[in-house]
Amino acid sequence: MGHQVIIFDFSAVRSMWEIRVKKQKERQKKEKERMAKSALEKIRQEWDVMLECRRKAIPQAVYLKNGFIDTHSILDKLDQNSLLFKKIALLNETEKERNRFIFQLSGENWTEFPDSLKEQTHLKEWHVNNTKITTIPAYIALFQDLRILQLSSNHITELPVEIGCLKNLKELNVSFNRLKTIPPELGDCENLEKLDLSGNLELAELPFELSNLKQVTYVDVSANKFPSIPICVLRMSSLQWLDISSNNLKDLPQDMDRLEELHTLLLQKNKLTYLPHSLVNLPKLSLLVVSGDDLVQMPTAICESTTGLKFISLKDNPLETTSFQETEEITESDHDRELFEKEFMKAYITDLRERESVPCYTTKVSFSLHI
Repeated sequence: MGHQVIIFDFSAVRSMWEIRVKKQKERQKKEKERMAKSALEKIRQEWDVMLECRRKAIPQAVYLKNGFIDTHSILDKLDQNSLLFKKIALLNETEKERNRFIFQLSGENWTEFPDSLKEQTHLKEWHVNNTKITTIPAYIALFQDLRILQLSSNHITELPVEIGCLKNLKELNVSFNRLKTIPPELGDCENLEKLDLSGNLELAELPFELSNLKQVTYVDVSANKFPSIPICVLRMSSLQWLDISSNNLKDLPQDMDRLEELHTLLLQKNKLTYLPHSLVNLPKLSLLVVSGDDLVQMPTAICESTTGLKFISLKDNPLETTSFQETEEITESDHDRELFEKEFMKAYITDLRERESVPCYTTKVSFSLHI
């Protein structure tokens, strides 16, 4: 049998999962910091600094802080002509050079991009979060080296057609904004690998031109108003992860098996009553998540042990109100609720995959909590 987990009273276990979500975010933050510091050249330079410090009998407490080299604490103690001073200077220069290609902006006081940005066309990454910016300037077309465009949780209402000029763009995240349409020109970003349009709440269709995105492996369009899986998504031949949860899906296309590389499919919180047999023909599908309340029909092969598929059916029985021990009653916006549920599922899936062993089949897991 496949792996089926049925959860009753989803919101009743919320406080427990809020803790797990928080821990998951902390792990992701630490992992991001680790990856940022894991460039081979930087590692080599850090080892050179550490070896030189040992040769000079400098205690680790002087140059290590939370496991990382703190160059500022020892520079003023060194002779500028010493080998160690030169190695530390090189390390700092490498980090400074890397940061020179990254633009970061956050804070609700920002309502538009700073004028100075248009002069920094050498940038490779934009990270703009939690601002009140509503538009992306047309001069973004000048940023031909841009690889990552991370613009989540702002007030952006539309993407400029000039976004199609970013031929080297690999990651686009415009989640939790106020988009209602996507320009067809986005299909010209032929090297795009990751696309996150989740949490815009009003998106209901994608232009067919996005079929040209043959390098995309990750698509997240959750928390929108899609009535069906967009045709262009079914044409993304490299797609491995698709999250189209919290939409208005009533059925799935019979040609789902076109997505031969797909390994994760998240469908929970839709209006599905059946699952097509074509899902059985997805050779690499290893994780399928649905909401089981309305399902009346699904292929029996999905639950066969030979498929190696983890099938997770979440029973959605949200409570009207949720009480918290530490705070008063909290009123959430649609944005906040969808954001929490998105983080919940990330933590849940990560927790599932981190287990050393999972039961081959669980008939029922029921949570009954009195808050």
